[in-house]
Amino acid sequence: MNSYETITNRIIAQLESGVIPWRKDWASDGSNGLPKNKLTGKHYRGINVLSLLCSGYSGSEWLTYKQAQEMGGNVRKGETGTPIVFWSKWTRKGETPSESQDGDAGETGTTGPRGFLKQYYVFNLSQVDGLTSELPFDRPEFEPIDAAESIASRYLSATGPSLAHGGPRAFYRPSDDGVRMPDRSAFQSAHGYYSTLFHELAHSTGHASRLDRKDGMENITFGSKKYAAEELLAEFGASFLCGEAGITNDRLIENQAAYISNWLDVLKGDNKVAIFAAQRAQKAADYILQRSFAESESIAA
Repeated sequence: MNSYETITNRIIAQLESGVIPWRKDWASDGSNGLPKNKLTGKHYRGINVLSLLCSGYSGSEWLTYKQAQEMGGNVRKGETGTPIVFWSKWTRKGETPSESQDGDAGETGTTGPRGFLKQYYVFNLSQVDGLTSELPFDRPEFEPIDAAESIASRYLSATGPSLAHGGPRAFYRPSDDGVRMPDRSAFQSAHGYYSTLFHELAHSTGHASRLDRKDGMENITFGSKKYAAEELLAEFGASFLCGEAGITNDRLIENQAAYISNWLDVLKGDNKVAIFAAQRAQKAADYILQRSFAESESIAA
């Protein structure tokens, strides 16, 4: 039994024992998850909460362009702001706010404060260079794991995507063939960092210049079956590469199993999907490891 089969069997055993709530291995900031202004510390309210939560950014800290500059940061060129609104009030000269608190005409015929909407654009902290999040734990000194570092660096320097660090999200973007990771120090363990990195690198093997996995790269919608299948592939691939690097442990296996289980729910009724995803993940892992099909087969034997 090779490392792929061993890890796959362990994941399946975890799935059969029940779903374990998956959680990421890094922290975005020290807030409770609701959007807030980083400069003032105040949480946004009303419709702004929904607007910012639906923006696609996992970090909860936001700033206007001017506020970012005041704090010594700079919004990166090309970044798009997210609109927020708030009510502002003005009062005619000679009137007092007590005459009306809602902008309607009072009984005397005078009009008090009038309300009108103002719109501003704010930027998530991940869109700003030069500023960092407040993490809910002390930043540990990151200690690279040689075997895992070697796997990643060989792939990246050979035919792999670009890699950049910073911001609260980990993702692979096919349009510019780039992987983005939170800072290494944001992770609670080096194992978690490499597991997350391997997940994104597995995604990158689907690029047209590599394994050309069109069904997982082009025009896929979050939550769709194609998206779920690609996520399964990436997580299986990450688990295989963690095993190859010798950093597999029970906690990683549990997180991987729960993550895979969440996506299996999207694909109910297809009992072959996990096996199919594992097979494609092996191809992705072999590509990252720069192994030929013959070399992979000899290891399996």
